[in-house]
Amino acid sequence: MTKVLITGSNGLLGQKLMERFRPEAGYEIIATSFSENRALNNEGYHFELMDITNPVEVDYILNRYEPDVVIHTAALTQVPLCETNRQEAWKTNVEATETIAKACNRLSSHLIVLSSDFVFDGRKGPYKESDSPGPVNYYGQTKLETEKIALKISKNLSIVRTCLVYGSNFKMNRSNFLLWVKYCLEHSGRIKVNNDQWRTPTLAEDLADACFLIAAQKAMGLYHIAGPENMRVLNFAHLIADFYKLDKEFVTEVPSDELEEVGKRPLKSGLLIDKAVSELGYSPHNLIAGLEIVTKQLKSMESIDD
Repeated sequence: MTKVLITGSNGLLGQKLMERFRPEAGYEIIATSFSENRALNNEGYHFELMDITNPVEVDYILNRYEPDVVIHTAALTQVPLCETNRQEAWKTNVEATETIAKACNRLSSHLIVLSSDFVFDGRKGPYKESDSPGPVNYYGQTKLETEKIALKISKNLSIVRTCLVYGSNFKMNRSNFLLWVKYCLEHSGRIKVNNDQWRTPTLAEDLADACFLIAAQKAMGLYHIAGPENMRVLNFAHLIADFYKLDKEFVTEVPSDELEEVGKRPLKSGLLIDKAVSELGYSPHNLIAGLEIVTKQLKSMESIDD
Protein backbone atom coordinates (compact mmCIF):
# COMPACT_ATOMS: atom_id res chain seq x y z
CA MET A 1 0.00 0.00 0.00
CA THR A 2 1.45 3.36 -1.07
CA LYS A 3 0.68 6.18 1.35
CA VAL A 4 0.11 9.56 -0.32
CA LEU A 5 -0.12 12.69 1.82
CA ILE A 6 -1.62 15.81 0.24
CA THR A 7 -1.14 19.30 1.65
CA GLY A 8 -3.77 21.92 0.81
CA SER A 9 -6.49 19.30 0.41
CA ASN A 10 -9.26 21.93 0.56
CA GLY A 11 -7.92 23.70 -2.50
CA LEU A 12 -9.03 23.01 -6.07
CA LEU A 13 -6.00 20.87 -6.89
CA GLY A 14 -6.08 19.17 -3.50
CA GLN A 15 -9.67 18.06 -4.08
CA LYS A 16 -8.90 16.83 -7.59
CA LEU A 17 -5.93 14.85 -6.29
CA MET A 18 -8.14 13.12 -3.76
CA GLU A 19 -10.63 12.27 -6.52
CA ARG A 20 -7.82 10.98 -8.74
CA PHE A 21 -6.08 8.77 -6.19
CA ARG A 22 -9.02 7.49 -4.16
CA PRO A 23 -10.47 5.02 -6.73
CA GLU A 24 -7.04 3.55 -7.46
CA ALA A 25 -6.15 0.27 -5.76
CA GLY A 26 -3.02 0.25 -3.64
CA TYR A 27 -3.16 3.84 -2.37
CA GLU A 28 -3.86 5.16 1.12
CA ILE A 29 -4.67 8.87 1.09
CA ILE A 30 -3.94 11.33 3.89
CA ALA A 31 -5.55 14.72 3.21
CA THR A 32 -4.28 17.68 5.22
CA SER A 33 -5.38 21.29 5.41
CA PHE A 34 -5.16 24.34 7.65
CA SER A 35 -8.97 24.45 7.93
CA GLU A 36 -11.73 21.90 8.45
CA ASN A 37 -12.35 19.37 5.69
CA ARG A 38 -14.52 20.75 2.86
CA ALA A 39 -14.67 17.60 0.75
CA LEU A 40 -18.12 16.35 -0.17
CA ASN A 41 -17.07 12.70 0.19
CA ASN A 42 -15.64 11.83 3.60
CA GLU A 43 -14.88 8.19 2.86
CA GLY A 44 -11.80 6.42 1.60
CA TYR A 45 -9.12 8.65 3.12
CA HIS A 46 -7.81 10.13 6.36
CA PHE A 47 -8.11 13.84 7.10
CA GLU A 48 -5.81 15.77 9.41
CA LEU A 49 -5.62 19.45 10.29
CA MET A 50 -2.09 20.63 9.60
CA ASP A 51 -0.57 24.10 9.52
CA ILE A 52 2.34 23.84 7.09
CA THR A 53 4.00 26.87 8.73
CA ASN A 54 4.17 25.02 12.06
CA PRO A 55 7.17 22.62 12.00
CA VAL A 56 5.90 20.76 15.07
CA GLU A 57 2.59 19.96 13.38
CA VAL A 58 4.28 18.99 10.12
CA ASP A 59 6.72 16.64 11.85
CA TYR A 60 3.97 15.11 13.96
CA ILE A 61 1.64 14.34 11.05
CA LEU A 62 4.36 13.07 8.70
CA ASN A 63 5.96 10.94 11.41
CA ARG A 64 2.55 9.53 12.32
CA TYR A 65 1.69 8.38 8.79
CA GLU A 66 5.16 7.95 7.24
CA PRO A 67 3.93 8.71 3.70
CA ASP A 68 5.67 7.26 0.66
CA VAL A 69 4.67 10.31 -1.38
CA VAL A 70 3.94 13.90 -0.30
CA ILE A 71 2.22 16.17 -2.82
CA HIS A 72 2.73 19.71 -1.58
CA THR A 73 0.03 21.95 -3.07
CA ALA A 74 -0.56 24.32 -0.14
CA ALA A 75 0.74 27.83 -0.79
CA LEU A 76 -0.08 31.51 -0.80
CA THR A 77 -0.77 32.05 -4.51
CA GLN A 78 -2.55 35.41 -4.76
CA VAL A 79 -0.09 37.83 -6.35
CA PRO A 80 -1.40 41.00 -4.60
CA LEU A 81 -1.41 39.30 -1.20
CA CYS A 82 2.16 38.10 -1.68
CA GLU A 83 3.25 41.62 -2.65
CA THR A 84 1.69 43.29 0.37
CA ASN A 85 2.35 40.50 2.90
CA ARG A 86 5.87 39.44 1.99
CA GLN A 87 6.75 37.98 5.35
CA GLU A 88 3.66 35.76 5.29
CA ALA A 89 4.32 34.76 1.69
CA TRP A 90 7.91 33.77 2.47
CA LYS A 91 6.89 31.83 5.55
CA THR A 92 4.05 30.01 3.76
CA ASN A 93 5.73 29.30 0.45
CA VAL A 94 9.44 28.97 1.22
CA GLU A 95 9.93 28.15 4.88
CA ALA A 96 7.05 25.67 4.95
CA THR A 97 8.48 23.84 1.94
CA GLU A 98 11.83 23.65 3.68
CA THR A 99 10.16 22.05 6.71
CA ILE A 100 8.26 19.55 4.57
CA ALA A 101 11.34 18.71 2.50
CA LYS A 102 13.40 17.97 5.61
CA ALA A 103 10.64 15.74 6.99
CA CYS A 104 10.39 13.90 3.67
CA ASN A 105 14.13 13.29 3.69
CA ARG A 106 14.01 11.73 7.14
CA LEU A 107 11.25 9.40 5.95
CA SER A 108 12.67 8.82 2.44
CA SER A 109 9.39 10.13 1.01
CA HIS A 110 9.00 11.21 -2.60
CA LEU A 111 8.22 14.94 -2.50
CA ILE A 112 6.20 16.53 -5.31
CA VAL A 113 6.24 20.34 -5.09
CA LEU A 114 3.83 22.55 -7.05
CA SER A 115 5.29 25.63 -8.67
CA SER A 116 4.22 28.17 -11.29
CA ASP A 117 4.95 29.72 -14.68
CA PHE A 118 5.35 32.94 -12.70
CA VAL A 119 8.96 31.95 -12.04
CA PHE A 120 9.56 33.33 -15.57
CA ASP A 121 9.75 36.96 -16.70
CA GLY A 122 7.27 36.60 -19.57
CA ARG A 123 9.52 37.94 -22.31
CA LYS A 124 9.64 34.90 -24.58
CA GLY A 125 7.15 32.26 -23.50
CA PRO A 126 5.86 29.64 -23.70
CA TYR A 127 8.69 28.10 -21.72
CA LYS A 128 10.34 24.71 -21.57
CA GLU A 129 11.91 23.22 -18.43
CA SER A 130 15.45 24.23 -19.42
CA ASP A 131 14.64 27.95 -19.83
CA SER A 132 16.14 30.29 -17.25
CA PRO A 133 13.69 31.71 -14.67
CA GLY A 134 13.46 35.36 -13.70
CA PRO A 135 10.31 36.29 -11.75
CA VAL A 136 8.82 39.78 -12.02
CA ASN A 137 6.72 39.69 -8.83
CA TYR A 138 7.16 38.52 -5.26
CA TYR A 139 4.89 35.51 -5.64
CA GLY A 140 7.06 34.26 -8.50
CA GLN A 141 10.16 34.95 -6.44
CA THR A 142 8.87 32.84 -3.55
CA LYS A 143 8.02 29.96 -5.91
CA LEU A 144 11.48 30.08 -7.43
CA GLU A 145 13.04 30.06 -3.95
CA THR A 146 10.72 27.18 -3.08
CA GLU A 147 12.13 25.21 -6.00
CA LYS A 148 15.71 26.04 -5.02
CA ILE A 149 15.32 25.05 -1.39
CA ALA A 150 13.56 21.82 -2.31
CA LEU A 151 16.35 20.98 -4.76
CA LYS A 152 18.95 21.71 -2.12
CA ILE A 153 17.35 19.48 0.52
CA SER A 154 15.38 16.72 -1.19
CA LYS A 155 16.73 13.34 -2.21
CA ASN A 156 13.55 12.25 -4.01
CA LEU A 157 12.02 15.32 -5.64
CA SER A 158 9.66 16.26 -8.44
CA ILE A 159 8.81 19.88 -9.22
CA VAL A 160 5.61 20.59 -11.15
CA ARG A 161 5.19 24.01 -12.71
CA THR A 162 1.71 24.83 -13.90
CA CYS A 163 -0.22 27.76 -15.35
CA LEU A 164 -3.66 29.42 -15.00
CA VAL A 165 -5.44 26.47 -13.42
CA TYR A 166 -9.21 26.41 -13.89
CA GLY A 167 -11.99 24.15 -12.69
CA SER A 168 -14.73 23.75 -10.13
CA ASN A 169 -15.36 21.82 -6.97
CA PHE A 170 -17.89 21.66 -4.16
CA LYS A 171 -17.41 24.34 -1.46
CA MET A 172 -14.45 25.99 -3.17
CA ASN A 173 -12.56 28.42 -0.99
CA ARG A 174 -11.51 30.58 -3.94
CA SER A 175 -12.63 31.30 -7.46
CA ASN A 176 -10.50 31.09 -10.60
CA PHE A 177 -10.43 32.87 -13.95
CA LEU A 178 -13.05 30.66 -15.60
CA LEU A 179 -15.57 30.93 -12.78
CA TRP A 180 -14.95 34.67 -12.38
CA VAL A 181 -15.61 35.41 -16.06
CA LYS A 182 -18.66 33.15 -16.18
CA TYR A 183 -20.22 34.62 -13.03
CA CYS A 184 -19.66 38.24 -14.05
CA LEU A 185 -21.05 37.81 -17.55
CA GLU A 186 -24.06 35.85 -16.32
CA HIS A 187 -24.88 38.76 -14.04
CA SER A 188 -24.27 41.40 -16.72
CA GLY A 189 -21.19 42.62 -14.93
CA ARG A 190 -18.60 44.44 -16.98
CA ILE A 191 -15.08 43.08 -16.60
CA LYS A 192 -11.69 44.31 -17.73
CA VAL A 193 -9.37 41.68 -19.13
CA ASN A 194 -5.79 42.23 -20.23
CA ASN A 195 -5.07 41.92 -23.94
CA ASP A 196 -1.29 41.48 -23.71
CA GLN A 197 -0.78 38.46 -21.44
CA TRP A 198 -0.38 34.92 -22.76
CA ARG A 199 -1.00 31.72 -20.77
CA THR A 200 -1.61 27.98 -21.22
CA PRO A 201 -4.85 27.38 -19.25
CA THR A 202 -4.77 24.12 -17.28
CA LEU A 203 -7.75 21.97 -16.30
CA ALA A 204 -7.43 21.02 -12.62
CA GLU A 205 -8.17 17.35 -13.43
CA ASP A 206 -5.26 17.30 -15.89
CA LEU A 207 -2.91 18.72 -13.28
CA ALA A 208 -4.05 16.11 -10.77
CA ASP A 209 -3.58 13.36 -13.34
CA ALA A 210 -0.03 14.52 -14.02
CA CYS A 211 0.77 14.40 -10.30
CA PHE A 212 -0.67 10.88 -10.21
CA LEU A 213 1.51 9.82 -13.13
CA ILE A 214 4.60 11.28 -11.46
CA ALA A 215 3.85 9.51 -8.19
CA ALA A 216 2.98 6.18 -9.85
CA GLN A 217 6.09 6.23 -12.05
CA LYS A 218 8.35 7.67 -9.34
CA ALA A 219 9.41 10.22 -11.91
CA MET A 220 11.96 12.65 -10.50
CA GLY A 221 12.89 16.06 -11.83
CA LEU A 222 11.16 19.14 -13.24
CA TYR A 223 7.99 18.95 -15.31
CA HIS A 224 5.86 21.61 -16.97
CA ILE A 225 2.19 20.66 -16.68
CA ALA A 226 -0.41 22.74 -18.51
CA GLY A 227 -3.07 22.60 -21.18
CA PRO A 228 -2.26 22.15 -24.88
CA GLU A 229 -3.24 25.67 -26.01
CA ASN A 230 -1.22 28.84 -25.53
CA MET A 231 -3.36 31.95 -25.92
CA ARG A 232 -4.02 35.47 -24.79
CA VAL A 233 -5.96 35.67 -21.54
CA LEU A 234 -8.43 37.86 -23.42
CA ASN A 235 -9.06 35.06 -25.93
CA PHE A 236 -9.69 32.67 -23.06
CA ALA A 237 -12.32 35.07 -21.70
CA HIS A 238 -13.95 35.29 -25.14
CA LEU A 239 -13.93 31.51 -25.46
CA ILE A 240 -15.68 31.21 -22.08
CA ALA A 241 -18.29 33.73 -23.19
CA ASP A 242 -18.91 31.90 -26.46
CA PHE A 243 -19.08 28.48 -24.79
CA TYR A 244 -21.73 29.62 -22.30
CA LYS A 245 -23.48 31.85 -24.86
CA LEU A 246 -22.80 35.00 -22.88
CA ASP A 247 -22.33 38.55 -24.16
CA LYS A 248 -18.69 39.33 -25.01
CA GLU A 249 -19.59 43.01 -25.14
CA PHE A 250 -19.28 43.04 -21.36
CA VAL A 251 -15.59 42.12 -21.70
CA THR A 252 -13.44 45.23 -22.04
CA GLU A 253 -9.93 44.60 -23.27
CA VAL A 254 -7.18 46.73 -21.77
CA PRO A 255 -3.38 46.61 -21.59
CA SER A 256 -2.02 45.26 -18.30
CA ASP A 257 -0.69 48.68 -17.29
CA GLU A 258 -4.21 50.09 -17.18
CA LEU A 259 -5.48 47.42 -14.78
CA GLU A 260 -3.40 48.90 -11.95
CA GLU A 261 -2.99 45.48 -10.36
CA VAL A 262 -0.81 45.02 -7.30
CA GLY A 263 2.21 43.07 -8.48
CA LYS A 264 3.50 42.91 -12.04
CA ARG A 265 2.51 39.91 -14.20
CA PRO A 266 4.66 38.21 -16.83
CA LEU A 267 3.30 39.01 -20.29
CA LYS A 268 4.23 36.31 -22.79
CA SER A 269 4.17 33.31 -20.49
CA GLY A 270 2.79 29.78 -20.69
CA LEU A 271 4.43 26.35 -20.51
CA LEU A 272 5.55 23.81 -23.08
CA ILE A 273 4.55 20.27 -22.08
CA ASP A 274 6.54 18.10 -24.51
CA LYS A 275 8.63 16.51 -21.75
CA ALA A 276 5.58 15.51 -19.70
CA VAL A 277 3.85 14.12 -22.78
CA SER A 278 6.83 12.01 -23.86
CA GLU A 279 8.10 10.89 -20.44
CA LEU A 280 4.91 10.58 -18.39
CA GLY A 281 2.27 9.88 -21.02
CA TYR A 282 0.53 13.11 -20.01
CA SER A 283 -2.47 13.86 -22.24
CA PRO A 284 -4.38 17.04 -21.31
CA HIS A 285 -7.85 18.03 -22.48
CA ASN A 286 -8.26 20.87 -24.92
CA LEU A 287 -10.18 23.90 -23.66
CA ILE A 288 -13.57 22.95 -25.08
CA ALA A 289 -13.35 19.49 -23.53
CA GLY A 290 -12.21 21.08 -20.28
CA LEU A 291 -15.15 23.48 -20.22
CA GLU A 292 -17.52 20.58 -20.87
CA ILE A 293 -16.11 18.75 -17.84
CA VAL A 294 -16.48 21.81 -15.62
CA THR A 295 -20.04 22.38 -16.86
CA LYS A 296 -21.07 18.85 -15.88
CA GLN A 297 -19.58 19.40 -12.44
CA LEU A 298 -21.41 22.68 -11.96
CA LYS A 299 -24.73 21.07 -12.90
CA SER A 300 -24.04 18.24 -10.47
CA MET A 301 -23.34 20.74 -7.69
CA GLU A 302 -26.59 22.56 -8.40
CA SER A 303 -28.49 19.32 -7.87
CA ILE A 304 -26.67 18.76 -4.56
CA ASP A 305 -27.51 22.28 -3.37
CA ASP A 306 -31.16 21.72 -4.29
